[in-house]
Amino acid sequence: MIINYSNVTISRGDNIVLTDVDMTIEAGQFVYLTGVVGSGKTSLLKTIYGELDVTDGHAEVLGQDMRRIKRRHLPALRRQLGIVFQDFRLLADRTVERNLDFVLRATGWKRKADRNERIIQVLTKVGLADKLNAMPYELSGGEQQRVCIARAILNSPALILADEATGNQDKESGIRTAEILYSLAKQGTAVIMATHNDALMEQFPGIVYTCTDHTLRLQKAGEPTEIPTGKPSDTVPAQPPVTEDADDIPTAIIIENN
Repeated sequence: MIINYSNVTISRGDNIVLTDVDMTIEAGQFVYLTGVVGSGKTSLLKTIYGELDVTDGHAEVLGQDMRRIKRRHLPALRRQLGIVFQDFRLLADRTVERNLDFVLRATGWKRKADRNERIIQVLTKVGLADKLNAMPYELSGGEQQRVCIARAILNSPALILADEATGNQDKESGIRTAEILYSLAKQGTAVIMATHNDALMEQFPGIVYTCTDHTLRLQKAGEPTEIPTGKPSDTVPAQPPVTEDADDIPTAIIIENN
């Protein structure tokens, strides 16, 4: 099981954001997280990668008890996650290749040849192999988001968290982003996508949880179906060993440029 939450309470200071949260997510499931702005979607996602503490209940992510996990163990957990942000968070002074190489080096990939091969693989997967040397400002919003997805899957994560990943895109680009994420679920990666886009939920059916009235409600259960333009999966190499002193960086949480 990827995530197992039972009777979880999530708070910010003295304010309870969500209570009595029950959520289970298995490998290969495509899960939507819906709700109005401020309903707790982002707070819930933050508990999954340990940025926000769980204050009550049972919360397990990839076998780790999130109420008892020590801070020094969070980097190892986060390296099993990929995170896709609405605002991209690419390093503006670096090319696409160098943005991705930065993450690989920070997560323990020592050999340049291995890093170069992996970068080409993930860019090909999102249809951007020809943008290797482009700067972020030279890309459209949809292309920047696809770079973010490429960044998120560099280390073959067990779980991808996409927080309003289509929010700043036009309709066509949003569909392309959702399609890529949906294809990753078909290949065995669990995906949680926070969104307000009902049309995407119709086109790419999955499990739907809704944050409302300080609770999390399961609206629709289902398994991912074949994606509309089904594409073959690529072969993902095994992740190299990560040294204990590797930077505390989730696969797609970008450290500010020094």
